[in-house]
Amino acid sequence: MPSALPPPRLILGSTSRYRRELLARLRVPFEVDGPRVDETPLAGETPVALAERLALAKAREVAARHADAVVIGSDQVADLDGTPIGKPGTHDRAIEQLRSMSGRTVVFQTALAVVRPATGFERLLCVPVTVRFRTLDDAEIEAYLRAEQPYDCAGSAKSEGLGIALLDAIESDDPTALVGLPLIATARLLREAGLDVLLWGRG
Repeated sequence: MPSALPPPRLILGSTSRYRRELLARLRVPFEVDGPRVDETPLAGETPVALAERLALAKAREVAARHADAVVIGSDQVADLDGTPIGKPGTHDRAIEQLRSMSGRTVVFQTALAVVRPATGFERLLCVPVTVRFRTLDDAEIEAYLRAEQPYDCAGSAKSEGLGIALLDAIESDDPTALVGLPLIATARLLREAGLDVLLWGRG
């Protein structure tokens, strides 16, 4: 009998070290390829629509260059009363973001897409995480930003580090979603794509 075909390559379509570290928790081999996608929001685009559009665009763009692989794309947008809040990029913008979220409830919309060109598989979903921020004063905001420098994080909040001290509560069905990649949903979509992370390469 012919031997079973080897599993396809798994590629994370992201340059985020946070997503790379999260995916590594599943203990499966994967490669990383940065997507070439314009992340500019469209006029009137909701946070959910923006996150989903970018997650799928990233997965499709990388998959177009790796037709034999299974590709993961993801994007996160903070949602403050329907207004999208992305990565601050600078210290001053991070101050503005945290001031705007002080004492407020923010929903972090983390979209996930898995694409397998060889089988035509394509799935997209969004995992919301509701975060309640404490009322923050400027001294706290400045101290946090100097310590963490979270300028590459949506909403300037790194909950896996000192950012947890900014918060009153986190509500989510998928605790890793807030960090940038919902692993429960990732494992589920990979199973649907034909890759069970519990059995992959362990037979």
